Amino acid sequence: MAAQQDSTEAIKELPEQVDRGVETALDKVDTWVADGIQHLPNVIAALIVLLLFYLLGLLFSYLTCRHFARRDRTNLGEVLGGLVKWIVVGIGFLLGATIVMPTLNPGDLVAGLGVGSVAFGFAFKDILQNWLAGLLILIRHPFRVNDQIRVGEFEGTVKRIENRATLIRTYDGQRVVIPNSDIYTNAVVVKTAHPLRRSEYDVGIGYGDGIDRACEVLVDAVSKVEGVQKRPPVEALPWELAASWVTIRMRWWTNSRQTNANHIGSDVIRAIKLALDEARIDMPYETRVQLFHDQTEESDGDRGQQREGWPAPRDGSTRPRWRAQADGEQP
Repeated sequence: MAAQQDSTEAIKELPEQVDRGVETALDKVDTWVADGIQHLPNVIAALIVLLLFYLLGLLFSYLTCRHFARRDRTNLGEVLGGLVKWIVVGIGFLLGATIVMPTLNPGDLVAGLGVGSVAFGFAFKDILQNWLAGLLILIRHPFRVNDQIRVGEFEGTVKRIENRATLIRTYDGQRVVIPNSDIYTNAVVVKTAHPLRRSEYDVGIGYGDGIDRACEVLVDAVSKVEGVQKRPPVEALPWELAASWVTIRMRWWTNSRQTNANHIGSDVIRAIKLALDEARIDMPYETRVQLFHDQTEESDGDRGQQREGWPAPRDGSTRPRWRAQADGEQP
């Protein structure tokens, strides 16, 4: 009976508990609304300050880009302009936060942002690394837009240097996006860093032809090719005594752009061939000698008896050619 009475009383008290909970929630909502209305001017003022600082950031970014554009450093101006803009916006955000919450200490907020930036840095390490590498590339300026460079297996013309990557257009018309950190930490060949580039090509002449005359013919022929620079002069250097020919290395200078080097190089090779033909200077084919061993002989494998592919002598046993010749025998 007692348990039944307790349950009956609990049921009677339930509506009262619900009413008290609703009243408490409404009181909290009323408090929030009152606080919001009370702080509404501060919020509006903070938004106005943030908008003003955003506009100031855009202005400073524009002035920065314009300043560096006058110095032909447009990419650097864009990167630094974006950095300046977000610094100004960050300052405006701090001021707006202090307006909305006057009790907020900007130093504590900056300290909190510093702790959070550590985690942010670990999470976006690659992005920050590429951004910093791009900024250093733009400041140090190892190459410019429209320069032709080679990075690893990629080679082409630099079309744009962005915050994260450098865009290269290869010679066959493809776009390669290379992260700035790879460019900054690896070797880069800047092919157009200087106005002229040296090219070279090896030419083989016969052993019976005169080296000096061949060099004169080659220098005269290459010097007449359109696009080959007169200074530095064309060079013809005897370079190697190969198995079937004497190697002469030709060196000449052209404009450093890849298209010039390729087309002029093609004309140079054509001029070399025609000049040697006209001068009746031989360009021999490669000569190879093959020796076949008779592996059916009993002396096979014996270095003192094996003939190593030479015919057996008319008289006597089969012996190495060098031993037969030392003894005065004819093969």
